[in-house]
Amino acid sequence: MILALDIGNTNIKAALFEGLEDRTYFRIASDRNKSSDEYGVLFLSMLRHAGYGADDVTGIVFSSVVPTINFTIEHMCRNYFGVEPMSVQPGIKTGINIRYENPRELGSDRIANAVAAYELYGGPCITIDFGTATSFGAISARGEFLGGAICPGLKLAAEALTERTAKLPRFELQRPEAAIGRTTIANLQSGIVFGYIGQVSYLVERIRRELGAPDAKVIATGGLALLIAGDSNVINVLDGLLTLKGLCLIYGKNAG
Repeated sequence: MILALDIGNTNIKAALFEGLEDRTYFRIASDRNKSSDEYGVLFLSMLRHAGYGADDVTGIVFSSVVPTINFTIEHMCRNYFGVEPMSVQPGIKTGINIRYENPRELGSDRIANAVAAYELYGGPCITIDFGTATSFGAISARGEFLGGAICPGLKLAAEALTERTAKLPRFELQRPEAAIGRTTIANLQSGIVFGYIGQVSYLVERIRRELGAPDAKVIATGGLALLIAGDSNVINVLDGLLTLKGLCLIYGKNAG
């Protein structure tokens, strides 16, 4: 089975795949100070909890937006799983044509999202990954990654708002009952959540127009996708494992 790892700024998301069927999924906090041994114990513990061991892992593939962790993760894979990990980076086969001006600037998680979205749902399509940052990706009908947009994630926006103001309190990130809030907390929730839904809708509308595809399918992933999708009329598919499925597909194209 293939262990896919998506190393993000906040969490490392992991899934064990047999084909494209996930057997277990878990998350571990991204910590630049952890050693390869600490990560190794954590990963083995998570797998054992689901009834699997190191011997069940025949391959490992990862994407990362945190370069300082990469060496530690690679070291962990060799020592604890006896596997040379595959890293998604420029030059790897993806099955899509990347039309970025400088492909080396493109995050490997966005590449994985594009691969999975195109192969599983067809093109033209748009990916939205609700992570620490929210990233949009536009994929043409011919399987070309054309670019997209990046904006602050919901949590990041909420934290910036309360940290940069003297009197606004911290608040739970959840959908308010109404747009017209009657308390300061409800006002904050309305502005962040409903404002974000409006931002997503407008960006999708613009990207569809520039793609020349008013019906381009929108596939959302990431931890906060569910919060937005409930009130959004532009999100067609919720796929929480989109990035990890893309990594698994990329592994299959390069495993020889």
